[in-house]
Amino acid sequence: MHVQEWLETVPAVSIYLLVGVVIGLESLGIPLPGEIILVSSALLASQHGDIDPVVLGACASAGAIIGDSIGYAIGRKGGRPLLAWLGGKFPKHFGAPQIALAERSFEKWGMWAVFFGRFVALLRIFAGPLAGVLRMPYWKFLIANVLGGILWAGGTTAVIYSVGVVAEAWLKRFSWLGLLAAVLIGVISMLVLKNRAKKAAAQADRAAPSTEPDTVPAGD
Repeated sequence: MHVQEWLETVPAVSIYLLVGVVIGLESLGIPLPGEIILVSSALLASQHGDIDPVVLGACASAGAIIGDSIGYAIGRKGGRPLLAWLGGKFPKHFGAPQIALAERSFEKWGMWAVFFGRFVALLRIFAGPLAGVLRMPYWKFLIANVLGGILWAGGTTAVIYSVGVVAEAWLKRFSWLGLLAAVLIGVISMLVLKNRAKKAAAQADRAAPSTEPDTVPAGD
C-alpha cells in the first residue's frame, strides 16, 4: 500500500499525468510498474471524489495507445539490433528466452498477440517494439493497439473503482477489513487473468518445436 499512500499526497491532475506517462513508457518498452500505478490510482479514486475515474481511465488508455505506437515506430526503425541492445540493458525482460516466447506468440496469434498482450506484463512491454521489428502491418497493429489499450486500461480502472466503491461501506464500519477485501478482490482478478494468459502462452510454447526453428510458421 506504499504506492497508494504516496498517491494520496499528489494532486488529481498530477495523478492523471503520472498514470498516463508511466503506462505510456511501459507500453513503449521500458519495464515500469504501470499496472500497479493504475490499480492504486483507481482504488484511490473510489475513496476520494477529487479524482474522476473517467478521466483516469481515459488518461491510462491514451498512455497505453500512444506508448505502444511509439514503441512500434522505434521497433520498425531499430529492427533486430534494437532487441539485442535491449537484451543487454534489460536481460530479465528482453533476454533470449523472453524474446523467443514473445515471437512465438506473435507468429501464432498475429495482431491478437498485441490485443491480449495488454493483459500480460511481459507482452505488454514487448508488443509495440516487437510488432515493429516483425513488420506487422500498421493498420492491424493500430486496431489491436486501440482496442486492447481501451479494454485493459479502461476496464481495469472501472473494475477496481467499482470494487473500491463497494468496499467504502465496509471501510466505515470495518476499516482495515474493507480495505483488505478491496485489495484482495483486485489482486485475485488480475491473477486470474494472468493465469489464463500464461496457460495460453504455455500451450503455444509446447506447440512450437524447440529444436527445429525452421519449422516455425513464418507469420501471418
